[in-house]
Amino acid sequence: MILACHTLIYSDDADATRTFFRDILGFPHIDTGSDPDSQTGWLIFQTGPSELGVHPTSGEGYSAPRQHAISFIVDDLQSTMAELREKGAEFSSGPDDHGYGIIAMVKVPGADDVQLYQPRHQTAYSL
Repeated sequence: MILACHTLIYSDDADATRTFFRDILGFPHIDTGSDPDSQTGWLIFQTGPSELGVHPTSGEGYSAPRQHAISFIVDDLQSTMAELREKGAEFSSGPDDHGYGIIAMVKVPGADDVQLYQPRHQTAYSL
């Protein structure tokens, strides 16, 4: 039986990425042991409930390459962005209204940006 979704982020600077998730986003974490190349330890973060969406690569008015993406669902994007800015987060875009929801991209040190997402549709993460 599948118990949970384990997401991986590959980083050019794992310490900076781990520090961002720990100190800026404030995610609870465990340290599973020493990473000999790390100052922060081998941290695994609790990200809360999850859901999985499958999007087509093309359709009316859009086209995207086949890829995986990480989005963190928020209840109030403007407030979340302000809170994260106070902690030192930087944004590469947003907020942008896409009709189905409002999106901003937050820069993750050592890794690719992740999306903050305020959906306007029903969500599945609490089913």
